[in-house]
Amino acid sequence: MAPMMQKLLESVLRGLVKKGRLVVTWPDHSTRSYGPGNWKEAQFAIRDAATVKRLLLDPELAVGESYMDGGLEPLGCDIYDVLEILLANTASKGPSIMELRAKYARFIRRFVQNNTPHRSHRNVAHHYDLNGTLYSMFLDPDRNYSCAYYADGAETLEEAQAKKLRHIAAKLRLDRPGLRVLDIGSGWGAMAMYMASEFGAQVTGVTLSTEQLEEARARVAARGLSDRVRFELLDYRKVTGKFDRVVSIGMFEHVGVPHYKAFFDVVRARLEPDGLALLHSIGTSGPPAATNRWLGKYIFPGGYSPALSEVLPAIEKSGLVATDIEILRLHYAHTLREWRRRFDAKRETIKGLYDERFCRMFAFYLSGCELAFRYWGEMNFQIQLMPPEAPMLANRDYMIDDERKARLPLSQAVPEPQLEAAD
Repeated sequence: MAPMMQKLLESVLRGLVKKGRLVVTWPDHSTRSYGPGNWKEAQFAIRDAATVKRLLLDPELAVGESYMDGGLEPLGCDIYDVLEILLANTASKGPSIMELRAKYARFIRRFVQNNTPHRSHRNVAHHYDLNGTLYSMFLDPDRNYSCAYYADGAETLEEAQAKKLRHIAAKLRLDRPGLRVLDIGSGWGAMAMYMASEFGAQVTGVTLSTEQLEEARARVAARGLSDRVRFELLDYRKVTGKFDRVVSIGMFEHVGVPHYKAFFDVVRARLEPDGLALLHSIGTSGPPAATNRWLGKYIFPGGYSPALSEVLPAIEKSGLVATDIEILRLHYAHTLREWRRRFDAKRETIKGLYDERFCRMFAFYLSGCELAFRYWGEMNFQIQLMPPEAPMLANRDYMIDDERKARLPLSQAVPEPQLEAAD
């Protein structure tokens, strides 16, 4: 059986690799190459027959799991190089077994993404309530864990994240002090603190991560912004009151397709009649799909990158009006590249916090996501929303003008609070 499985997987690789070259060392110690070699090259070893079988029957899960467990081992390169060959060659269509599993995943996704308040809290804790020291190893000092904005492509990660905050603030039109702002999915508080310190906004941030909540509150206190910013451990569906502005950055990916209308109903209900909202989310430039099973199992349970064709109908049904849409694609690839490089530089330290398997899992996640933005049509979108009764502006020139006038966040102006790492 083992030789037959190897022959079948070899046949798949011969048909798959049309760009670049993969060199594979098999469990019998033979080495063969696949692909024309007209681009990049990567090499890996498959350690045992069981890994061959897993890769053949369920590649979507098995590539990542085999790397985590040591059954698939890059040789003379890292997992990013291996994945780049694989993802570049499956950008249009993967092996037939992956296509069949993808159809099934699309069929059941409304159940998988039924992110009730209880399930949402559990899903958030899975990823965001890790040891706080981990994220300090690869994020910028302001802990922005979402797509940065590379206005000219030459920015450092810190500069690009600061420009992202300024870019979003310009779209929110924070044109007078005292505006009440709701930040849904406030993370470690960077956006909230920028709006409060630079524009005088009164910000309420809500999150389901206890780790983020504690650190965000400490950072607000350290920066002297406690009179203008407050954070609550609260599901977005439980928020009450009215706000002049609503912003949500990198949270919509966790809402789930069955709850899109509920999300936008909340935004509509919380906005004043002349209010304005801005949604920043990962999406896909293709048709509706399903979350990669490895990513859903190990990194973002319940997560999903929607197509715009799924988002805009929910906006329309809520009664909100989409007044501006911007697509950012390679911006997130650049962001993930910097996170990956910083993670790799601190890998031994992170290994001390967790273990080698965790490091492999996280490296696979950062590498795979970066490459999905480069080859698989993943992108970021920003949608500006208003109630239909809000006064509409004739053009979007004010966004550009406000962005040019606004100062960038001064992340280092106040020393970060010294917090103990979570157990």
